[in-house]
Amino acid sequence: MIVLKVFFLYKQKEMEFVDLKAQYQAYREEIEERIRKVLEHGRFIMGPEIEELEEKLARYVGVKHAITVSSGTMALEISLRALDIGPGDEVITVPFTWISTAEVILLVGARPVFVDIDPDTYNMDPEKLEEAITSRTKAIIPVSLFGQMPDLSKINKIAEKYGIAVIEDGAQSFGAKHKGRRSCSLTLIGCTSFFPAKPLGCYGDGGAIFTDDDELAKKIRAIRNHGGIEKYEHVHVGTNGRFDTIQAAVLLVKLKYFDKELERRISIAERYSRMLKDFCTVPKVMPENTHIYAQYTVRVKNRDKVAEFLKKKGIPTAIYYPKCLHEQPVFFHLGYKKGDFPEAEKASKEVLSLPIHPFLKDEDQDRIIRSFKEVISKLQ
Repeated sequence: MIVLKVFFLYKQKEMEFVDLKAQYQAYREEIEERIRKVLEHGRFIMGPEIEELEEKLARYVGVKHAITVSSGTMALEISLRALDIGPGDEVITVPFTWISTAEVILLVGARPVFVDIDPDTYNMDPEKLEEAITSRTKAIIPVSLFGQMPDLSKINKIAEKYGIAVIEDGAQSFGAKHKGRRSCSLTLIGCTSFFPAKPLGCYGDGGAIFTDDDELAKKIRAIRNHGGIEKYEHVHVGTNGRFDTIQAAVLLVKLKYFDKELERRISIAERYSRMLKDFCTVPKVMPENTHIYAQYTVRVKNRDKVAEFLKKKGIPTAIYYPKCLHEQPVFFHLGYKKGDFPEAEKASKEVLSLPIHPFLKDEDQDRIIRSFKEVISKLQ
C-alpha cells in the first residue's frame, strides 16, 4: 500500500513540457479582467483590442505595421498572396521545419524549392541559397528555428541581387535579435505565430504579419478581411483571416511580461548548456544573434532511447522534427530523394528538445539534468 501511494504521488508530479497553467495562474486576474471587458463590449470580431495590440506589437518589433491574423500559417499564406505569388512561381525554403512553411507555398499554387540547413543553427544555409535560385523564384522563406534567426543579412543581400522578396518565418523566434534588430523586422515581411505553446502565445490559434511597406500592409489587411477594407467593397480575392478580440485581450496582458519571461528562458537555457555541454551537442548562438529558446534543442546519438528513458523518469521531451518535409508524401511530387539534404536529414534523427518555459522550477531542471546525464552515461 505504501509503495502504491508513493508511486501515485510520483505520477502526480510528472512535469509539463510547457507549463501554460502556471503562467495563467501568475497573470490570472489581469487576463480575466481583460476578457471580461471584451465580453461586456461584445465586439468579438475586430474589437478595439485588435488595434491596441497591433500598435504595441509594431512598436515592440520596430516596424510601421503589425497585422494580426488567425494563425501563423495564415500569416504566411496571406503574405504570399499579397505578393501575387501563384502558379508557375517558385519559393525557396528549408526542409527542416514545421509543414506550414512549405504547405502555404502549395496552397497558393507555387512550387516549394528546398535548400539544406546549417548544422550548427538548424537554419537556412546562405551558402546553399544562390544555387537554388531560378528565373521563377519569387520569394525566399527562411525559418528562424528554435528561437534564433538565420543570417538574414546574407540572405537579404542575395535576395536583393536577384530582386526576390524575403518573408521571415519567425513563428519560433519572436523577441529574438539579429544585429540589434528584432525578429520580423529585417525582411520585407515577417510572420509569427501565437500558438499557445509559443514564447508569446494566446489561448487558441493566432499570428501576425509585420512590414514597413505601407501599400503591402494595406493589401494584407484587405486580404485577411475577405479582400476589402470597406464593408461590401472587395478589391482582392481575400479570406477570413481575422484574429479574435478575446485572444488579443490575452496577448495584451502577456506582452507586458514577455521580456521578463525571455530573460528567464535564456537563464534556464544557459544553465542547461553549462551542465550538459560535455554530454551532448548544445545549442549554438550565432555571433550578433540572440536566442530566445522557444525550444531547448540538443543533439544526441541514440535519441529515441534517451527520450524513452526520460519518459520513464516522468520527464517529457519533444522531437522537432522527426521527418524532413521532402520525406513527407505530400511533397513527393517535387522529385527530391533521400540524401538530397544531408544536414537536415541528420538533424531529424538526432534532435531532442527538453522542457523549457519561464516557470520551470530549479529543482525540476536539476532533475532533468541529472536524468539526462544518467542516460547518456549508460549509453556511452
